[in-house]
Amino acid sequence: MEIEADIAIIGGGLGGVSAALAALEAGRRVVLTEPTRWLGGQLTSQLVPTDEHLFIEKDGANRSYRAFRDGLRDHYRARFPLTDAARADPYLNPGAAWVSPISTDPRVAVTLIDQLLLPYVGSGRLTVLLETSPERVATDGDRVTGVRVVSQRGATDLVAPYVLDATELGDVLDLGGVEHVSGRESREMTGEPSAAGTADPTDMQGVTWCFAVDHLDGEDHTIDRPADYARFRDWHPHQMDGKRLLGWEDGLDAGGRPTRVWRMDPNPDDDPFAVDLDHRNMGPSPNLWTYRRIAARRQFRDGFYRSDVVVVNWPMNDYVGGPLFGVPDAAEHWAGAKALSRSLLYWLQTDAPRPDGGTGWPGLRLRADVAGTDDGFAMHPYIRESRRVLALRTIVEQDVSVRYRGDRGAETYPDSVGVGHYFWVDRHSSTVSGRHPGDRPQPFEIPLGALVPRRVRNLLPAAKNIGTTQITNGCYRLHPVEWSIGEAAGALAAFCLDRGTEPHAVHGDAALLAQFQDVLVRRGVQLRWPADLRWNDR
Repeated sequence: MEIEADIAIIGGGLGGVSAALAALEAGRRVVLTEPTRWLGGQLTSQLVPTDEHLFIEKDGANRSYRAFRDGLRDHYRARFPLTDAARADPYLNPGAAWVSPISTDPRVAVTLIDQLLLPYVGSGRLTVLLETSPERVATDGDRVTGVRVVSQRGATDLVAPYVLDATELGDVLDLGGVEHVSGRESREMTGEPSAAGTADPTDMQGVTWCFAVDHLDGEDHTIDRPADYARFRDWHPHQMDGKRLLGWEDGLDAGGRPTRVWRMDPNPDDDPFAVDLDHRNMGPSPNLWTYRRIAARRQFRDGFYRSDVVVVNWPMNDYVGGPLFGVPDAAEHWAGAKALSRSLLYWLQTDAPRPDGGTGWPGLRLRADVAGTDDGFAMHPYIRESRRVLALRTIVEQDVSVRYRGDRGAETYPDSVGVGHYFWVDRHSSTVSGRHPGDRPQPFEIPLGALVPRRVRNLLPAAKNIGTTQITNGCYRLHPVEWSIGEAAGALAAFCLDRGTEPHAVHGDAALLAQFQDVLVRRGVQLRWPADLRWNDR
């Protein structure tokens, strides 16, 4: 079977979805593939509520992303029995989570994404292939000529003038022989002061296999003891400074004492309007129950939810045993990441120390319906780090880091195609070198050069696989930034088709670049932050 389109987008995460919308709204025909049953990537099939920044309600996002956020809130107002106070709240946060300004059930996000795309599916201008993955990429010199994708239905050859790699792991870059890096770069490679002395392409940030739970006091929902439970219960990975992974203590100081002690208080009688969304204020003993809560029962009519519903994406299930690609035993690490989360659930139900001196919460119930899977765990692990294209521009820490920028603000790029921000340059422990020093980014821009491969002419990265380093990936990988990257990539491919040009020419020609940026601005893409905006300690 063969499908022809103007643009083939491989990967249906937030970058792939926003790329498809941008291309479709420009009048192009698109084919979009996704390996799971849900579009939306980290927000849906990976069960991670939106990771955003403190400016998000007023600044620092594209119009299309704001419309998406508004759509999530509108869906709750229209279809859920919210309290009067919650319904009237312009900043409605259904989960009242302290890590996310809009923490929602993933099924709401899937519904909204499907609704956004449905008119184009109905018109025949968009073909969506779910449970479909790339198998082979055909090339001719510096051009991609086709992508073979496979599913249970068989193989399909996709042919399009432009191919966008919006996969979670940069699979098209690898299959197409597009120059890229992975893992840890060396200081010599990037010039970054905080980079390591040596490179290691297998030293990647840990992944997390998320799951959702609620808590029904007095009931017993304990799962069967996992066969490998003892191994994970007693695991002290060197990548975590040798601390016991299944434990409340986190982060050891020079004397081996924990810098933070997590706690879990299921279904607290908290005020959903008193949530502090500034991650810097989490304190020495934050409640993980409210961290990524996606349904706060007090936001809804009394009795509608028997319990809060919580996504478990916690320090205890950051898997650092090995990377998911680039090593012979990668399949074992895919299995190991899920096995760790299964053991974490069992530990929480049976052995986790409680504040009252007891152990375990047997009333924790795995919510398979929320995950959309038979086993109750997310369809896909949460990926923090992808293969990264070798681009015309590599974003380095000196471009964004408060440590090196000070009060100057982030680097201003003449070819900006979007903006982004996060609280931290958030690098989780990696599979070889372990923990990394913390840092903070100034509000930053996304340069077009980071989306254009050095050699290949008609392939664009459209997710976490742009030209960042392992360090700057820590702030360019979050939900609204990925959306902006995808929108820029989809709009760029359509722009090039409309004008009979190529991304390299747009990047290198000031007049073409200005025309493309004008297209983005008319779409509602934010290209610059206010000149005086800074991100400091307070």
